[in-house]
Amino acid sequence: MADADDVRRLALALPHVVEIDSDGFDFRVADKGFVWSYPERRPGRPRVIRTDVAVLYVGDEAEKQALLLGEPELFFTTPAYDGLPLVMLRLDRVDAVRLEELVTDAWRMRAPAALVGDPESRPGPPADLTRS
Repeated sequence: MADADDVRRLALALPHVVEIDSDGFDFRVADKGFVWSYPERRPGRPRVIRTDVAVLYVGDEAEKQALLLGEPELFFTTPAYDGLPLVMLRLDRVDAVRLEELVTDAWRMRAPAALVGDPESRPGPPADLTRS
């Protein structure tokens, strides 16, 4: 089970990541978002920032559909995200290893090719998310 602190720890461990000031979490590389808190919108109600749900950049519609169909207990989407390469991830249902893979993959897809290809800038071994 993961939470917003785990997302923050993983995202900030990646090269050239900045956190944008928000009510939840919002991480970017080269001014491109790759993981952020889900801004839930319901008709007639104010937007609510959900830090228990992460929005992840997944690259393309094929990857999005593979995640939604292959792991529906973890991933979902809404009509507002139709046609966008984004999925929502239920943080309370994902383990640390899978979360790290997802955050790192999202970073790789948004980071400049020169940064991703630089061995000095590649993400290191898995982070220890063990809680004390």
